[in-house]
Amino acid sequence: MNYILETQGLTKHYGGVHALNDADFFLEAGEHVAVVGDNGAGKSTFVRNITGVEQPTGGRTVFYGDDVKFASPLDAREAGIETVYQNLALADHLDVPANIFLGREDAFDAIKIPGLPLSIPLGPFAWMKAGSMRDHAAALLEKTGVKIPDLSESLAGMSGGQRQCVAIARAAGWGKKLIIMDEPTAALGIQETTRVENIIRGLKEQGIPVIIISHNLRQVFNLVDRIWVFRQGRIVGHRKTSETEPNEIVSMITGLDQGVHDNASYI
Repeated sequence: MNYILETQGLTKHYGGVHALNDADFFLEAGEHVAVVGDNGAGKSTFVRNITGVEQPTGGRTVFYGDDVKFASPLDAREAGIETVYQNLALADHLDVPANIFLGREDAFDAIKIPGLPLSIPLGPFAWMKAGSMRDHAAALLEKTGVKIPDLSESLAGMSGGQRQCVAIARAAGWGKKLIIMDEPTAALGIQETTRVENIIRGLKEQGIPVIIISHNLRQVFNLVDRIWVFRQGRIVGHRKTSETEPNEIVSMITGLDQGVHDNASYI
C-alpha cells in the first residue's frame, strides 16, 4: 500500500538516552490518527524528528513516496507539513490576517520597472498587500469553519479557543499535505473544545491528513481513524478505533492489563 507518510526504524538517541527506538509508522491518504502514550513515551520526539526540529539518529522517513531528511521545520513547511504546537507560535500583538500569513507575508519585495527586465529591491520598505491578505484570511477562515467576528482585533484580546482556531486555520491554509496537532484542546473549556473538534472534523471532510498528539482518549475515539501507542520510546502497536476500545489502549499505554477508572488522567 502507498502511504503518504511512513517511517522505518526511526531512532533518536541523546547520548546514552534512547528517546525513540525503531519507530515504524504509517499514515494513509486522508487518514486522521492519534499518537498516544504517557509523558516521556517518545511522542514529541517522534514528531520533532519527522518535522525537522531535530535530526534522527537512524532510520528513514518517506513522505509522499520520497525519502526526506528535513534540515529544519521550514523545510517541512515547504514540503506541505504544518504543525500546531501547544504554544501556538502566534503573535499576540498582530491581528488575524497577519498571524495567518506570519512568515509568509504577501508583499512586494521590489518595484518592477516597465520595459525593463529589472526591478528595484525595496528591502525593509516592502509594501504589504494588506487587503489581499485580509481577503485570503477571511476565505480561509470560512473554509475551515472558524468564526472570528473582527479580523482586525489583535490576538491578545481573544479567548484560548479563538486563538487555537486561528492556529489551526493557518495550518489548514498552508499544510495541504499533512497537519500535526499537539494537544489541540489542552486547557480549553467545553464549548471551545467542541469548536476545535468540529474544525478537525471539517479537515477530515476535506481529505487533509491529520496526526493528533493527545492524552484525551475520549476525544481520540471521537476524532480519529487509528490510534498509535508509544511506550518507553517505542511504538508498541496501533489499532483502528472501530476495532478497539479504551481499555485495550490503556493497557497498551501502561503495559498492564487494567481497566479504565474514572479519575484516570488519560481520559
